[in-house]
Amino acid sequence: MKLLNEVTKNNVLQSMMDQLAQRKDNIIEANKKDLNAFSGDDQALYDRLIVDSNKVDDMIRAVREVKDQPDPVGKVITDDTLDNGLKITNKTAPFGTIMIIYESRPDVTIEAAVLAFKANNKILLKGGKEAHESNEELVKCWHQALKDNGLSTDWIQYLKMDRAATQEFLRNPDQPLDLIVPRGGERLIEFVKQHAKCAVLVSGRGNNFAYVAPDADIEKVIPVLVNAKTDKISGCNALDKIYIDANHPDLKAVSRKIEKALTDKKVEIVASQEVIGHLETTQLIENESVWFEEFLAKKAAIGMVDGLDDAIDHINKYSGGHSNIILTENLDDAGVFMEQVDSAAVYHNASTRFTDGGQMGVGAELAISTDKLHHRGPLGLKQLVTNKYYVSGTGQIRE
Repeated sequence: MKLLNEVTKNNVLQSMMDQLAQRKDNIIEANKKDLNAFSGDDQALYDRLIVDSNKVDDMIRAVREVKDQPDPVGKVITDDTLDNGLKITNKTAPFGTIMIIYESRPDVTIEAAVLAFKANNKILLKGGKEAHESNEELVKCWHQALKDNGLSTDWIQYLKMDRAATQEFLRNPDQPLDLIVPRGGERLIEFVKQHAKCAVLVSGRGNNFAYVAPDADIEKVIPVLVNAKTDKISGCNALDKIYIDANHPDLKAVSRKIEKALTDKKVEIVASQEVIGHLETTQLIENESVWFEEFLAKKAAIGMVDGLDDAIDHINKYSGGHSNIILTENLDDAGVFMEQVDSAAVYHNASTRFTDGGQMGVGAELAISTDKLHHRGPLGLKQLVTNKYYVSGTGQIRE
């Protein structure tokens, strides 16, 4: 796709905000069809599917935030002149074509496309069948906004394919494809990684842990754990696992307080053999696989570790590399934890729910990347570009 100037891109985004506002009722009606057709008992999936008036307003806000950000394309990263006279400039450049494969959430149809478009990328949207009606209506908004500004609707394409067709497309795409971002559970991510022939940026898997140190301030511990677990159970930044240090001077009482605070919020507690005797729950974790599992439900696992190093080892083994917390008043221990825990975001005495583009000052995000290449954490506008070298000479040859 050709490079567009910032004025043109911003005009499209202004048109998009207008379309979302004008078609709000149509979008909500389309979403009701998806909600009525929803089958299954996955509450987290259902919650992510809902589009109401406030959600449409959030979409408009996300578009506005991106519109107000500077164009990320063509920014000079380095500019050098070598001894041989070659002038070498490294600038930001679009990826080209980005494919987003996502489940349930219709707002991804807006947030993903607006970021990719402002970064001058063509985007292919492959939404889940459960959100088909909503996505169709939202893509109509995009296409009208593009047409209003004299641009081809090819900039933003909505792909209607079943699993078999998607698999074939990933293996043999009928157009250039530079990057794929799967947004969903582990099954989706593994499916994409197995079949894709281009780069895949892994995002969205949580399974986040909290470590309660022996000196943790219970007045901070309880609200942080409750917020991280219950504020949004369907979020990839939600808390799933809690390790309490075996050396805590008031181990039983603290364990019970944590359990009660969560069960008061209707959270189901499962526990390891080492800690279950201190708790009210009788649900014993009998299979190690539970520690690898992302719950996406009102469920939390409580276990026990023996010291800071043991906590770090366990978290690095089991977590999804998304967001993990240490609760302690010891700044040195907090520093060690934050340096050695291998995840996109590490927290000291704060909720994992802040791993979010808007909360971290990035603005609207494409996803939360747990990859280390090319970026880890919230993928905002500045992260949706690659780089390109411009080399100017006066006839130099390499000898």
